[in-house]
Formats: sequence, C-alpha cells, structure tokens
Amino acid sequence: MLLTEKMKENSFSPAEKAIIDYMFDERENIHDKTAKQIAEETYTHPSTLIRVAKKLRLNGWIELKNIFMEEIDYLNSHFKDIDANYPFNERDSALTIANKMALLNQMTISDTLSLINHDELQKATDLLNQAEEIKIFSLSNNLLLCHDFKSQMIRIGKKVNLCTVDREHEAASCNSNTCSIVISYTGETPTITGLLPMLKKRKTPIIALTSIGDNTLTKYADCIFRITTREKLYSKIGSFSSNDSISFLLDVLYGCVFSKDYKKNLSYKINISKYYDHRKSSNKVMEESNHDHV
Repeated sequence: MLLTEKMKENSFSPAEKAIIDYMFDERENIHDKTAKQIAEETYTHPSTLIRVAKKLRLNGWIELKNIFMEEIDYLNSHFKDIDANYPFNERDSALTIANKMALLNQMTISDTLSLINHDELQKATDLLNQAEEIKIFSLSNNLLLCHDFKSQMIRIGKKVNLCTVDREHEAASCNSNTCSIVISYTGETPTITGLLPMLKKRKTPIIALTSIGDNTLTKYADCIFRITTREKLYSKIGSFSSNDSISFLLDVLYGCVFSKDYKKNLSYKINISKYYDHRKSSNKVMEESNHDHV
C-alpha cells in the first residue's frame, strides 16, 4: 500500500490530522520545510510530526517526508494526459481508441523505466543467469504474460517453469540453485504470499514484480521491480497498463540475461532456429540471408 493511502486511512488525532491535511495541501512545497516550520504553520508541536511518522511505522519525520515526496513526484509524472483506468470513452472513434491505447503504452513504458533501480537490475540479472532453473509464481492472468519470456529464455538454454498448478509443491521443491520470479500487483494475494515463507526456507532467491509501496511480497524479496501503479483493482476497462508494465520488465530481464554472454547466446539462438524454423517469406524485410550471422 502507498504511504499516501495509509495517511488517508489511519486514525489520527485532530492535531495529527491537521499535519496530514497540510502535507496534502502543500504537497511539493514541504520539500525544504523543517518540522519546526510545519509545526508553526499547523499550530502543532514538532513532536506531533514524529507521532504521525510512528503511527505510519516510520522512523521519524525525515523518513516520512522523503517517502511522501517520492510518491508525490511519482504520481505527478508521466500519466498527465490519460487515465490508466479509463483510457478511452464511449464517444471515441476506433482510430481515436487506437491512438489513446498507443499513448497509454508509451507512458507505461516510460513510467516503468523510471522505477527501475540499476543495482536491483544487476543483481536480478546475476541471479537469473546463475540459476539452474527459474520458477515463476503468479495468478493465471499474469502467467499468460510470461509465456513469451519463457520461450525466449528457453531459446538461450535457460530452464523456466510457469507454476500454474501445485504451486505449494513447486515452492517446496525449490532450492538455492532455483531463482523464483513472483508477480503480484498488490503484493498481498494470499495464494501467492503464502508461498513466500517456503521459498525463504528453501533459500530460493525471490525477484518480485509488484506495485510501489510496501507490501508482504516486498518484505520477502531479494530484488524488487515496480509495476506501474496507476490502476484500481477492478474499477477499470482493463489491465492495460499493469500488463504492459509486467511484459516490459520481463523483456528487460531477458535482455539483460542475454547480454551476459551476448555472442554465445546469439549464436545458439540463431543456429537452433535455423535448424527448426523453415518458414519462408516474400517480404524482403523478413528474408534471411544464407551466410552466418555470427
């Protein structure tokens, strides 16, 4: 859950509520303000700001302000001209819908890219590259997005298993040579979070794909990648943005693993494809040359 959501849901005293209302009213303007300044402007005591932070399970005012500002910056970026939940309306023509869907996709990719951390990406790449087997745990709708990732990884000699049934037994059969990818938009789906203690017990690295903010999944994960977090759970036309975000993250992970041994992987992939793929095309763009690529 986002910190900004917790701030709206928690039970606060009138003085504490005054500080929270002030933060939402001022938003970016609190960036350079001290606890003393905010206390004076809200007619409260600086210790009240610390109490607010503690109620939100944070260490103090500085951490509260920093996380609040990060979330406000994120929520203010990218998605200014389109609603991820309702990217088109009933009056839009077919071509208008196509253009709006393209815009949503572009914004989603930019948004997801901005959330990728270099060190997390490097660590995840090493874990996937070194793993003897990669297991993906998620609900069936998300696993559908993973088939292309599995296919691509198999084409460079990596073993990938989409755990569609018997998830508990799949988790129990993992070990330190397995790498798990766990995908959950909320990070709180019981059928998925219930697997996490077993994965930890089996010393299996966990790469999490989930929304921004803290949740159960992030507490167990070794690497965290954030899915674009703009959609409601069900008040929406479709899961366009979150699906595009997950697919992009999987493409990035595949690309980074591929690059660990670029020439070897490219040669292996092309040679296997040449052996099994006998398709022909009259389109010059798709036409393969007879000479070796690598």
